[in-house]
Amino acid sequence: MHPPKLRLLLRLVVAVLATAMALTAAPVPALAGPLSTTDWPSSAGWPLAGVPVVVSDFAPPPKDWQSGHRGTDLAARVGQAVHSSAAGLVSFAGQVGGKPTVVISHGRLRTTYQPVSASVRKGERVQMGQQIGRLTAGSHCLQACLHWGLKQGERYLDPTLLPTHTLGASTDPRLVPQSAMAKAAAAELAASAAASVAGAGGAGGAVVTGRAGSHGFVPPVRGPVTSKFGPRFHPVLKRWKLHDGTDYGAACGTPIVASYDGVVRQRYFNAGYGNRLIIDHGTVDGSRIATAYNHATGYSVTPGQKVRRGQVVGQVGTTGYSTGCHLHLMVWANGSLINPQTWM
Repeated sequence: MHPPKLRLLLRLVVAVLATAMALTAAPVPALAGPLSTTDWPSSAGWPLAGVPVVVSDFAPPPKDWQSGHRGTDLAARVGQAVHSSAAGLVSFAGQVGGKPTVVISHGRLRTTYQPVSASVRKGERVQMGQQIGRLTAGSHCLQACLHWGLKQGERYLDPTLLPTHTLGASTDPRLVPQSAMAKAAAAELAASAAASVAGAGGAGGAVVTGRAGSHGFVPPVRGPVTSKFGPRFHPVLKRWKLHDGTDYGAACGTPIVASYDGVVRQRYFNAGYGNRLIIDHGTVDGSRIATAYNHATGYSVTPGQKVRRGQVVGQVGTTGYSTGCHLHLMVWANGSLINPQTWM
């Protein structure tokens, strides 16, 4: 190679290496850390009266494009009043994906409420606790609920942080005696259950319960009931919320059986429920019944597969929000969650 060309090539190589070294040595911008105290409203509270029951926790996906639960679902009734969590400006009131939605800006933060028929308009200023609308039908929950969200830009945050991070908020659950929280949760659950039994919350009419054991269903595992359906202080999340099923104590690896004949509809992993299996049992004694088996080590059946009562479908585990080996069984009747022990 001609010397001038060789020198030019060497200079290019040196320049490329120097640029690479400079980029490597340059400080990498830090990822957005926790919000500072100035980001939070001076006071904030729950969007529903009292201390609501959390029926589905905030569980964002690892990647933005993946599926996940980007808000918190609170037990509610269709027609129930929804309130602004903090003072702010209504930045949106309309349809999002066919669902009525209200969005309120609070400085760098904004809260979202869905499905809510708005009683406020875009550009209107609201105060903490002011009614902004009423819950409508069409929530993504099997039973009516309010989907409550919190965002900073495009970043999703846990909205339950609002009433626990603001100083002096009277609705801060840490400032409410647990006995009072239990009563509030029990009252909300009782009202919701009453609506379900009356046929208001279900997809196919009144829920038929009857005498336990009279429907032909069998317990999914051999083991004692260690936690019943109803409000309880969550052992992992450390707050009162609806325990939406019945826990059976059993060692990891214990066979799980289908409680009744049916078709496997879903099998997936959920941050809270762990490895999860849902079986559709069709209409039984006048009610459309489905069951869910949670926290398993794994399952031996797949979606679309027919199963028989007593057939082994998986093994007990402790995946998801779990403090030990057990099976968490859930039952829906006509689209409404019910106490599994009324059907087992």
